[in-house]
Amino acid sequence: MLHIGVGSKNPAKIEAVRSAFAEMGFEAEVIGLDVESQVSEQPFSDEETIQGAINRANNVMFAEKESHFFDYCIGLEGGVIESPFGMFLCNWGVVVDKEGNVGIGGGLRVQLPEEIANHLRMGKELGDIIDDFTGKHNVKKKEGTIGILTNQLITRKDMFRDVTISAFARFLNPQLYEEN
Repeated sequence: MLHIGVGSKNPAKIEAVRSAFAEMGFEAEVIGLDVESQVSEQPFSDEETIQGAINRANNVMFAEKESHFFDYCIGLEGGVIESPFGMFLCNWGVVVDKEGNVGIGGGLRVQLPEEIANHLRMGKELGDIIDDFTGKHNVKKKEGTIGILTNQLITRKDMFRDVTISAFARFLNPQLYEEN
């Protein structure tokens, strides 16, 4: 059985990792740790979002007591990016193994409604904005903005499951990632 540490206590992220490892055919115990991303509350670029995921994975790896226990440490981070075509959700995952090998994977993107994008540009955090728009509480710990925008056809769990699998690619096919 694999022991997996996730750099978040967010139920959507923990369940996404659990689902990803089951889908990849691994029996895994998944434990969430409350660690910092060390980036802004609302990452505003791919680079910042990736850095947040890296920081979360590393912070799990270096967490006192738990670090020796985990086969893989995972950081998942959601953010937004501006483009000439509008503002988009972005999401990234990082997997670090005991030897320090790092896998990085990104996920789908969806254009945000302009009204939500404008609130983000004013410095508000997406989780708070989507809660206000929907009248729900803690959407980011449940279906996520992606779930709201897609009528639950794709949820935050689904999005981060795919990100986890894509970040794990280097461990599924290590021979392809070996340096000669």
